Amino acid sequence: MSHKISIITVNYNDKTGLEKTIQSVVGQSVKDFELIVIDGNSNDGSKEIITQYSDQINYWVSEPDSGVYNAMNKGIRAATGDFVIFMNGGDIFYNDTVIEKVLPLLSEDFKIYYGDVIVKKSNSERHKIYPDQLSFSYFYTNALCHQTCFIQRQLFYDHFFYNENYKIYSDGEFFIYTICKQNVPYKHLNMIIAVYDFNGISSNPKYEKLHEEERMKSIRKFFPAFADDYKVLCKLNSKRVSQVFHIEKFPIAWKMVKGFMNVTLLFLPKLKK
Repeated sequence: MSHKISIITVNYNDKTGLEKTIQSVVGQSVKDFELIVIDGNSNDGSKEIITQYSDQINYWVSEPDSGVYNAMNKGIRAATGDFVIFMNGGDIFYNDTVIEKVLPLLSEDFKIYYGDVIVKKSNSERHKIYPDQLSFSYFYTNALCHQTCFIQRQLFYDHFFYNENYKIYSDGEFFIYTICKQNVPYKHLNMIIAVYDFNGISSNPKYEKLHEEERMKSIRKFFPAFADDYKVLCKLNSKRVSQVFHIEKFPIAWKMVKGFMNVTLLFLPKLKK
């Protein structure tokens, strides 16, 4: 049985990125999908770009919204496909055969499919490969890139839509809840799905604190018993601790570090067990 895919693109005042994304979508080798564009009443010429491609867009709207997750929720409600994927302005499919390759792999057995991604910055790019198994601890410090995820549309109706009170972590909250609390079946696709434009709000260092605050709110809301563990794990995953583990690989350097730590501990109160 073939499943229909809804490709949802949200945009606000990024006509260049929007056109790049639309071209990537309409250039796919098969057309068994619908394209939905949700524009936030842009005034930079984005609406003209949408009009230019309107004969290849199944549904579009350009109106004020309250943020990216409000726009993404609008897209979900407008969608009619069995699965949805979000390719926002500036994001593109890895090549023109992605949908052709993914379609035969989709089934009712799994609610979330996710592939790998090329993370592209202004001066670099890297290939990110996701694990086949997603543990609760994985979501403590990592997240799935929604540009690589084909999500069964009904899943939003069965559980909840994206949290519009968040600016960054709503998709992270959705994944950690459905996968780790509801045990929704998922599957890793061993292929590159998208090239992710890593220049948005979630990648901006100045929003890192907000991102952690929103993640912590989600942990407290859905996994309150693990909130303290999350704080500890964050410290263990800090750059400084990672450097210590790196030093441990080198015997002479590690011996020096241990000697320094032992001397330092002599001047500190004893650790309570």
